[in-house]
Amino acid sequence: MAAKYQIRVFGKPGCDKCHTLNQRLDKLLTKDGFDAFEKLYCDVETIDGIVAFAEAECINPSRIPAMLVTQWNEEAGDFEPVSVTEPGAADAVCQKSRLYQYLGLQTDYSDVGQGVISPKMIQSILDDVPE
Repeated sequence: MAAKYQIRVFGKPGCDKCHTLNQRLDKLLTKDGFDAFEKLYCDVETIDGIVAFAEAECINPSRIPAMLVTQWNEEAGDFEPVSVTEPGAADAVCQKSRLYQYLGLQTDYSDVGQGVISPKMIQSILDDVPE
């Protein structure tokens, strides 16, 4: 096992916003300080992707693309979602895109969010990962 954390990105083929989220995350993970992370893309139009999406249990299917931060659990032998310290707390950077219970983002298509997951939002979530 190389990475301590796995960022699961949920998306689908032909989705420009999914492509953009993947690119932004790939770019960020090449920077210093992100060696503990790896990305796993989950295409929700495949069996494996939809199973991973269903197992996440926290993302609205109408709010894809989304990302969920998971941490390796040695006892379970698998990656498990990272819980937030204050579920549902207001977040000035991520606003309604932030997941409620777990560390991650989903696209906010309302007038407030405009369907954009910005690099600043991604950075904010990764900054909250426990040491």
